[in-house]
Amino acid sequence: MPPLRFEKVFISDERYEAAGVFDVNNDGHLDIVSGAYWYPGPKFDRKCKIGPVMAAGEYFDDFSTLPLDVNGDGYVDLVTGGWFGQCLVWKENPKGDPTKAWEVHKIADTGNVETTRMWDIDGCGVPEIVPNTPGAPQKVFKLVTDERGRGTGAFKEHVIYAPEKGGTGHGFGCGDINGDGRPDLVLANGWLEQPPKPYEQPWTFHPEFNLGGASCPVLVVDVNGDGLADLIVGQAHGYGLDWFEQRVEGGKRSWIKHPIDPFNSQYHDLVWADIDGDGKPELITGKRYRAHCGHDPGEYDPYGIYYFKWTGESFVKQVVDYGPVRQAQGCGIAFEVVDIDRSGDGLLDIVAPGKDGLFLFRNRGFAQNMGD
Repeated sequence: MPPLRFEKVFISDERYEAAGVFDVNNDGHLDIVSGAYWYPGPKFDRKCKIGPVMAAGEYFDDFSTLPLDVNGDGYVDLVTGGWFGQCLVWKENPKGDPTKAWEVHKIADTGNVETTRMWDIDGCGVPEIVPNTPGAPQKVFKLVTDERGRGTGAFKEHVIYAPEKGGTGHGFGCGDINGDGRPDLVLANGWLEQPPKPYEQPWTFHPEFNLGGASCPVLVVDVNGDGLADLIVGQAHGYGLDWFEQRVEGGKRSWIKHPIDPFNSQYHDLVWADIDGDGKPELITGKRYRAHCGHDPGEYDPYGIYYFKWTGESFVKQVVDYGPVRQAQGCGIAFEVVDIDRSGDGLLDIVAPGKDGLFLFRNRGFAQNMGD
């Protein structure tokens, strides 16, 4: 199968490391949201102010852009958190008015937030907010809804795991590890088994692996189709991208490490999605530009964004963008893979933020030959 072609579109030279894609003003077009601004679709050629974001050296204290109608008014708000502010907040959409700032509401003090994700932990149909707080207990924040199922602007905090020493570590993921139908949580040094009543009963910790400085997220997927959930793990601040094959023999679970790409570093965010429209998901990821501001292994190696296709035996790497710093693009701490024009062609686009700017990679389909 030939590789996909992508058109690289410059959106902004802003240095925020997280981006989201959702319809801010309910006009039917998806918009790009990143840091202090949102960019109206379908052209994405102007900035609309959200509000100031605290700067800390090379960073901005904004490590996720999660879309959720928190207050139930029919407009999508955003949830974020940061390492330096040590809290989660939600920013209230002013009903799509591009002239108004988004009011900031604190959800909770959490400790340092590496990033945040939304997963439907309890199967209620409304996703919960789950932060990765490496030095603190693992918490889940559940949106409080009214009798109609609409958000009320409030969250309920649940502590599901508090290690005796230290915190939960760098990196996390969500998926059904043991096949009981309930999503579990993966941490850097093991996984948390969800009980039948996730907010009333204790979660069981299984210290079955050590994933190092793992990506956010660790993907929980059945890579080889054997019916068991495997793990795909990037090294967020070092070299390496691997998958861990789950095996169960005699009632005992083990994990076999297989390399995907040991030659590149700073694989921080991973997405599992069908980017080429063939009905099978691919692994989409890339390098985070200056993740630790010059202190990570491979910091000054070439940068890139890639997708990896599973052949049934191994992953094959295809390049979306690759090259020296300032010529090629990385993909930040939280990027998006989405049909941004809602074209319905089955070809997903990539929205890539980072300290090296904000870019859109439009998926133009398959090249006809190597010279195309």
